[in-house]
Amino acid sequence: MINTALLAAFIPTFILVSLTPGMCMTLSMSLGITIGVRRTFWMMAGELVGVGLVAVMAVIGVAAIMLGSPMVFTAFKWAGGAYLMWLGIQMWQSKGKLAIPETGDSAHAGASRMQLAVQGFVTAVANPKGWAFFMVLLPPFLDDSRPLAPQLAVLVTVLLMIEWLSLILYASGGKTLSRILARGSNVRLINRVAGTLMMAVGVWLALG
Repeated sequence: MINTALLAAFIPTFILVSLTPGMCMTLSMSLGITIGVRRTFWMMAGELVGVGLVAVMAVIGVAAIMLGSPMVFTAFKWAGGAYLMWLGIQMWQSKGKLAIPETGDSAHAGASRMQLAVQGFVTAVANPKGWAFFMVLLPPFLDDSRPLAPQLAVLVTVLLMIEWLSLILYASGGKTLSRILARGSNVRLINRVAGTLMMAVGVWLALG
């Protein structure tokens, strides 16, 4: 079904790539700071759907079409980036659905599960570097002497598992940072750290 030698090379390669700080990992850390790891799972779910879609589409060539329509793709990027920057500004001001209330209780952060999932999906799909990256990364690990579909299914499954573990790691780091900062009861500082990270992701997405 799949060349095991290629799979053995793919796993450590993608682990290194996935652990490298990027937009989705920064977003996961930001949400880990304000809403905790468990609720960040909903963002992760949307992000993983987006990453899986981008990986499959990149391999079958749709990425070339997407990247060949720069005006549409740029508009999508800017809209997604502007939304994330707006959320970051709200968090920085200790306002909005993702910020921790200044009582210090993050349990009432009001973003819905769907909003979190859409946020993750848009961040994954609107990243042109992600499309280009998968176009370059995945083909070398496909054996052209074997059927494409089973190989692609295995590689995408493996990369999504690695991506999920990396997202959990970053969200957990954010939660730990939140606990350290909360020792001084400085909830506003926590929101500003998370908001700054969120704004950085928005700028990164818009200008990437």
